[in-house]
Amino acid sequence: MEAILLHPENKEQLEAIKAVAKALKMKFETTASDYSPYNPDFVDKIKKGDKDLKEGKGRSVTLEELDRLWK
Repeated sequence: MEAILLHPENKEQLEAIKAVAKALKMKFETTASDYSPYNPDFVDKIKKGDKDLKEGKGRSVTLEELDRLWK
């Protein structure tokens, strides 16, 4: 059977969709709006890197240095 993924824009739309599904006796599930498919540890590392760069903890690399990394 096919599935439909809906993205309501507000709580009113979400409640209406739920009401229709219940009225039709359809199974459904919801996920939290803060759901992320990414591993939380990975997200934390990215956020830490962004913070470090903003605090001046980064390092500039020339194209030559970068090219040497690949060889």
